[in-house]
Amino acid sequence: MQDLQERIAHLERTVDDLSDVVTRQAAEIERLTRRVALLMERAAEAEAETGGGIPLADQRPPHW
Repeated sequence: MQDLQERIAHLERTVDDLSDVVTRQAAEIERLTRRVALLMERAAEAEAETGGGIPLADQRPPHW
C-alpha cells in the first residue's frame, strides 16, 4: 500500500510539473503569435509604401 501511495504522489507531482510547462508554453505561443501578426502588418505597410509592385515575398533574390 505504501508503494502505491508513493507512486501516486510521484505521478501527481509529474502531472503538476507538466501542467506548469504547458501553461508557460501556451503563454509563449500566444506572445509569439502576436509578434508575428505585428511583423506581418509592418511588412504589409512597408510593401504598400514602396509602390505596390511585386510583393517582396514573390520577388527573386538578387543573386538569380
